[in-house]
Amino acid sequence: MTMVTVRPEEQEAAAAATPEYEKAASRAASRRGLLLALPAYAYLVLFFAVPLGIVMIYSFATRNRFGGTDLSGWNLEAYRKLGDPIVRDILFRSLWLAILTTLICLVVSYPFAYFMATRGPVVRNVMLIFVMIPFWTNFLVRNYAWRVLLGNDGLFTNISEAIGLGERELLFTTSAVMIGLVYGSLPFMVLPLYASIERIDLSLIEASRDLYASGFQTLRRILFPLSMPGVIAGSILVFVPSLGAYVTPEILGGAKTTLLGSYIVTQFLTARNWPVGASLSFVLMAVMLVATVVYFRTGGRNL
Repeated sequence: MTMVTVRPEEQEAAAAATPEYEKAASRAASRRGLLLALPAYAYLVLFFAVPLGIVMIYSFATRNRFGGTDLSGWNLEAYRKLGDPIVRDILFRSLWLAILTTLICLVVSYPFAYFMATRGPVVRNVMLIFVMIPFWTNFLVRNYAWRVLLGNDGLFTNISEAIGLGERELLFTTSAVMIGLVYGSLPFMVLPLYASIERIDLSLIEASRDLYASGFQTLRRILFPLSMPGVIAGSILVFVPSLGAYVTPEILGGAKTTLLGSYIVTQFLTARNWPVGASLSFVLMAVMLVATVVYFRTGGRNL
């Protein structure tokens, strides 16, 4: 065997050069990554950061007496009006409906997602298709379908009259808005829950039953904690859109159920009070940002 002898000065040069070469290679990889991500960054800046900055600027502006917006004198008047009784009532109503929608979706979706995750591949795929079917239909069309079902001559009214409960008006009520929000939000709760529960080792549940744990104890101490990333992700995906919903309250709630999204549109298009509409929009986006941060801080990356 031939022995290769490396001189001491060559060893010192190699040892000195290796960290520099590693840093140079790392910088080159970073530059390549930046170039690849540049279109995505440009898209986010152009269609997210810039509009968000415009909304923030208008939220500090002033509405003049002619219905225009004065950008010269910045103030907090629009944010002070968020404390008005009418705005406060709309905000609390929207918050309550969003929380209730999230809870109903969680209660309905959790057993369905668990059942789906514990079935065989064929049944699981069929159930996933059924969950995805609503996305194949336009959201506006689905809301108008509920408007027909909940109307005076709709299915629910006919059933109510047939069983002797009399005529029940559901359309243009808070209940109708709740039904529409839950229906539209269910897939966004089912899919994260399914993805989270499907990754759980079911032998842990079998072990808990072998140790004489009840079904409720198994759910509370094993299944629910392990599926918490899916619960958090689904709750955020349901809560945030429900808080700023516009289409469903407008179609199913009418003028009787004004929520935050409808009030913002009214401020921009009807009242021509852009500062108040912009301040409400900015607060709503801040809530979404906080919810997203909470999601990632509480284990959303592991979903």
